Amino acid sequence: MTGGMHPLDSDGVPARMRLAASRWQVIRRHVEDGRPLTQIAKEAGIALRTVQRWHAAYQRDGIAGLAPVEPLKRGRRTHPDLQVFIEGLALTKPQRSIAAIARKAQTKAAQQGWPAVSYNTVRSIIRSLDPGMVMLAHHGPVAYRDHFELVWRHRAEHANATWQADHTQLDILIVDANHQPVRPWLTVILDDYSRAVCGYMVFVGAPSALNTALALRQGIWPKHHPNWPMCGIPDVLYVDHGPDFTSGHLAQTARDLHFEIIYSTIARPQGRGKIERIFGTLNTELLAELPGYLTDGQRQPDPVLTLTELDAAIGDFIADNYHHRTHPELGDTPQHAWLGDGWLPRLPESIDELNLLLLSVAKHRIVRRDGVHFQGLRYVSPLLAAYVKEPVVIRYDPRDISEIRVFYKDQFLCKAVDPDHAAATVSLKEIQTARAARRRELRGQINQRIAVVADHHNVPPTPRTPPVQPRPKKPKLRTYFEDD
Repeated sequence: MTGGMHPLDSDGVPARMRLAASRWQVIRRHVEDGRPLTQIAKEAGIALRTVQRWHAAYQRDGIAGLAPVEPLKRGRRTHPDLQVFIEGLALTKPQRSIAAIARKAQTKAAQQGWPAVSYNTVRSIIRSLDPGMVMLAHHGPVAYRDHFELVWRHRAEHANATWQADHTQLDILIVDANHQPVRPWLTVILDDYSRAVCGYMVFVGAPSALNTALALRQGIWPKHHPNWPMCGIPDVLYVDHGPDFTSGHLAQTARDLHFEIIYSTIARPQGRGKIERIFGTLNTELLAELPGYLTDGQRQPDPVLTLTELDAAIGDFIADNYHHRTHPELGDTPQHAWLGDGWLPRLPESIDELNLLLLSVAKHRIVRRDGVHFQGLRYVSPLLAAYVKEPVVIRYDPRDISEIRVFYKDQFLCKAVDPDHAAATVSLKEIQTARAARRRELRGQINQRIAVVADHHNVPPTPRTPPVQPRPKKPKLRTYFEDD
């Protein structure tokens, strides 16, 4: 066979192209079917790095790039030092084109008196480099990790071994307490083993430690819904580094309930796809059928549902639909996988103990003769009569502050109610919104009266917000932080 000619098989097809076709049959299952390269390499009995190199060559040059590098012609071998020079140019930043590297290599060869190299030779040298090494050199360790390091897709060994917690802003508009459109948030507590939703919380406003605690409270304590048996204290809670998850309140709760908090690596949330999948399921299968659903490129819809109505819709979908259908990765329903052959979850001694740990950050109050004052409301209970002028700690559910729980020296004392709202559900957000609206109304009335006085005396009205305000004196009346 003369130099420069391709060896042919019996049917006239060059051996290099036949080899390229066979390599394509290996990586085709990844390119077209999406199967992992690790699985393909294992089934084919080929080194993973080899399969990765074939895939990188295919991405650059298609099937032709899978053909092996042609051997150099006799008498035209590349000088070893020149080859090292070419490889160094290919790995330095900024990344150069093959043509630019070839020109520098030809200049270097002429200066050193080495045999000249062709463009094809330079290209062959560059393509023979380890794709992982090239990725690491030009794009850094993060890109190398995401493309070439093996990923261990871990699954917990049993139900309640590991719970995940995360938030998402829902693609739907609802009506808030002030009758304004708003996008709510959702916190989900997911059991890693069964993919069952153990608890959730729908709320308006940014995620907070309190909303996370309320979702955990629902997840831990047994629910009244007959199709929702998930409950108990997890062994591990897996979360990211959000401020609501790194709060001292949650850490103290974990110590008291004897579970461990594990934080995902910053910028590398391995395993978060499991909880993101339930977010996608809720978005595409439930929210898309509800009024107020937000769709890209379409006019903003008019909100219809309230927060309570959306909360009920999400709860019914999880308990009656999601938990009872086969999960494609498990081959079983989340509810059946969580129940297993029957077992007893670890529970707190009482709901009051759980409330003491999870229901909000402690608020200290003094019992007055007419009850406990909080957020402009007054809470009473016959049991408070013996504790007048005593310091107590109150805890509350911000979704319904018509009732508070009172603790004295870390012991549950009683439930106290606001007589004016005893028969209604009043959220903290509603109270705060109503108070802000009242302040705006009073400010408007003040400005109207100032304007009338200014017009009567033919003097310009006093600006509502003077450019310089003296430091206000400390108020004589006692105020609370929550009243701001």
